[in-house]
Amino acid sequence: MAFNPLNWLLGLFSLDIGIDLGTANTLVNVRGKGIVINEPSWVAIDKRSRQLLATGLEAREMVGRTSGAIVVVRPLHDGVISEFEITEAMLEYFIGKVHEQTVVPLPRPRVVIGIPCGVTEVEKRAVYDASMSSGARETFLIEEPVAAALGAGLPIGEVRGSMIVDIGGGTTEVAVMAMGGVIVSRSLRVGGDEMDEEIVQFVRNKYNLLIGERIAEQVKWNIGSAFPLPVEKTVEVRGRNLVTGLPESIEISSVEVREALSSSTQVIVNTIKDALDEVPPEIVADLMDSGICLAGGGSLLLGLAERLSDELNLRVWVAEDPLTCVVRGAGMVLEDFPGLSRYLVGLERGSTRHS
Repeated sequence: MAFNPLNWLLGLFSLDIGIDLGTANTLVNVRGKGIVINEPSWVAIDKRSRQLLATGLEAREMVGRTSGAIVVVRPLHDGVISEFEITEAMLEYFIGKVHEQTVVPLPRPRVVIGIPCGVTEVEKRAVYDASMSSGARETFLIEEPVAAALGAGLPIGEVRGSMIVDIGGGTTEVAVMAMGGVIVSRSLRVGGDEMDEEIVQFVRNKYNLLIGERIAEQVKWNIGSAFPLPVEKTVEVRGRNLVTGLPESIEISSVEVREALSSSTQVIVNTIKDALDEVPPEIVADLMDSGICLAGGGSLLLGLAERLSDELNLRVWVAEDPLTCVVRGAGMVLEDFPGLSRYLVGLERGSTRHS
């Protein structure tokens, strides 16, 4: 889809939306308004009719509490669409919710959506088609690490190199950029979900206690860490004993949770090392000055920046408001579409790249 000046002019008077279509959370940024939606990527549907019953926060509250007639799912897995029709319905709901907030009717929106940098053409097409089917006038795709770098304020258009690690719910994106282009990138299908699952398995194997992923996520944020804490913590965990079948509560420590998370964190460390191994020495010298920026919800894991800094011998820092970096970057593209559209990616058929 070539750049069309008439569409761009129409876009000045329409609703332009940037979307971070995440495995764990979906964020929506409206041009001129900022972030207006930040909700979990959960959908509740009627099992027989496939009718949409609830979306976002309301749907997540139903997890583990529904009858057999209702199924609660996340339509994205590892950063890509696994349930096309449900994703389409979820996008339609969020776009409709944005339209409800407008005073006067506006043309169908132009949409910029973040995608993992390692997705296939088929997966790109699925995101594009889902967006168009849900009511978008035009849809453009941007790689999540590029959007995150824009949102974090990294000077990716300059000669000196920048590096970002975006740790989301389903994927970890690693990218080294300079002069507006990606020099080296890695997309790893390990993220916050994998960490939650590791906690579930650890508690199951060590204590014969079955806990849900939401409880595991709470444990991760309360006492999870990637580096020894100044003062180690403990937390009470409740679940079902797999031997007796009865409710039980135990107390686990941050040392144990760190052990449970060690596999995921080490994979992330190794992936960053692998990417750095391919970076030209001039850019490595730049990174010794600028350091590595962490974005995404996973970057908030306690001690992660310290662990990476210790392992990589580089300064590692967390972006301001790392959860919203991708959607803020998508919003920046919409604010300066002619200037920043070069960061958009294309499809094999019906390219979305602009010049």
